[in-house]
Amino acid sequence: MNSASTTVASTPGVMLIRVGQAGCALRWDAAAQCWRWPDPVGSQLYAWPAPPAMPSGVRMLESACVMACANSGRMLLGLGKRLGIVELPQQGQPSRPLQAQVLVTIDAAEPRTSISDGCTDRHGNFVFGTANTGQDKRPIGSFYQYSQRYGLRRLALPTVVAAASIAFSPDGRRMVFADATLGVIMQCDYEPERAKVSHVKLFSELLEQGAGAAIFDRDGNLWSVQGGVLVQYGGDGDVLQQISLARETAASVAFGGPDLDQLLVLGAQGGLYGLPPDLLKGLTPGLADALFLDSGSASTGGSQA
Repeated sequence: MNSASTTVASTPGVMLIRVGQAGCALRWDAAAQCWRWPDPVGSQLYAWPAPPAMPSGVRMLESACVMACANSGRMLLGLGKRLGIVELPQQGQPSRPLQAQVLVTIDAAEPRTSISDGCTDRHGNFVFGTANTGQDKRPIGSFYQYSQRYGLRRLALPTVVAAASIAFSPDGRRMVFADATLGVIMQCDYEPERAKVSHVKLFSELLEQGAGAAIFDRDGNLWSVQGGVLVQYGGDGDVLQQISLARETAASVAFGGPDLDQLLVLGAQGGLYGLPPDLLKGLTPGLADALFLDSGSASTGGSQA
């Protein structure tokens, strides 16, 4: 777990689109062949490239900062203290704000907490965490697993000020996570069927303060947004490279494209960037996001693309 300093490669990136006021939770929607992300400031859900005859953004009635694609074609959203699911408009339908169907309310008795990070595990369950949005910044945030089969289950992980960096290894048996206010990324063994975690230990120290989004590629390397910089770790926690955007700080990162061999970075101010080829030599393709199972079908793990 070598966190020794490496040279930061600064790049203007290849700007693909800039929309909205803020960016977070970039995801690849394989069914629609586009990247999607919510704008928590402007209450919009964006897509690039936009589906044919559809706008790039759709207004939402509530702000979201966490999202996942569902196997029904709908979108699962983290809406403050609630998880909700929305139906995306179809071509030819009148444009109207998206209203979520609420699935579950999180920690209803604690007004200070809000959903801050999350992703689908390799078996179609949504794993997410909360943050303390109050002034005291005490570690009262927790990690959870939600599924339609078992409902909401709290994971036995340490409480945090702000949950971040939730990601799953290619085989789905290892979970990484972080408290955004601390300087480390942690890891643990993960059993999805029982929502059980064990053997919590250090994955690596951060190179920049402020843990953010994280994803694994097919070789088990971890791509971590931290302090607005993109850091690539080997599976053992050794730092491989650092990349910063010259135009704005990074907010999220995702693999996509038909072969999952495109790595895009979402800026904190709403810019979507590709990275120049010289920074991505020998890039290992990513993993398909497992779809959140919302229609009672059998789990397909991470094999869907």
